[in-house]
Amino acid sequence: MIIGFVIWSFCAVLFFIVGVVDLKSAKPVGFFTGVKPPKITDVKKYNKAVALLWFITGIVFELIGLPFLFLKQNSPAFVFMMLATVALVIVMMVVYLSISRKYEEK
Repeated sequence: MIIGFVIWSFCAVLFFIVGVVDLKSAKPVGFFTGVKPPKITDVKKYNKAVALLWFITGIVFELIGLPFLFLKQNSPAFVFMMLATVALVIVMMVVYLSISRKYEEK
């Protein structure tokens, strides 16, 4: 399952790339596709917080994928990896909404 882990790791690297792009952006970055970012009071801190969210997500996503190295193909344990990924995405959305509320103009 090395190939599966390599593909999984490639996706984790994409999360890191999104984080780097967000960190270097001069304008407020968006998070949800097709939704404009809110008006932000401190763009630099907001972008740094969103980038940190992507970096942490990349690390956790990579850790979730580690079982690819040890499990055999079609193992039932992959269900837990998928459930962990769904949980990660939900937590990521909740954290982003709290970041958004913190830096949004009132």
